[in-house]
Amino acid sequence: MPSPKKTDPKAPKFLEFTITDPEGKIWGKVIAQEKQFASGSVGFYCNGKVENPESHERYQAGLNITLIGSKPDQG
Repeated sequence: MPSPKKTDPKAPKFLEFTITDPEGKIWGKVIAQEKQFASGSVGFYCNGKVENPESHERYQAGLNITLIGSKPDQG
């Protein structure tokens, strides 16, 4: 039987990230919502678009943030 996975009861429901270049110009903001991944791990996930403020070219952004030790044992 799998061991209970690790959780973080003090984690917020979402995280907000501001994406900047090295000069501090803002490319955009993304919101990472809490998520349980297919692996069983828990954490945050976001997917969004950001824009180069100089060229106005758009980029797709994706981010997984996984709580270390949250994947259940397969045991």
